[in-house]
Amino acid sequence: MKKNIDKTRMKIEQVMNEIRDLLLLKNEQYGDSALSPIGIFAQGSASDLIRVRMDDKISRLVLGNESIESDEDIVVDLAGYCVLLLIAMRNEE
Repeated sequence: MKKNIDKTRMKIEQVMNEIRDLLLLKNEQYGDSALSPIGIFAQGSASDLIRVRMDDKISRLVLGNESIESDEDIVVDLAGYCVLLLIAMRNEE
């Protein structure tokens, strides 16, 4: 049992590191646009706009078009958006 817990722990750490690295890279590339949106076309709070992005990702996952992006990429992006949403919600408190 302990061996399985250790294996799972390592996998959790690996996935969380992957999500962290992706979030940091995208934040650098996009200039913090998720948490500080410029609001040219879409208006709303950061958390509202992140929820819209999450809806789009879930729609792609449900429709399933691997030629656009893989299901795994979508799930990783959703996990990242969950982190960003939590930060936005805390910022708005």
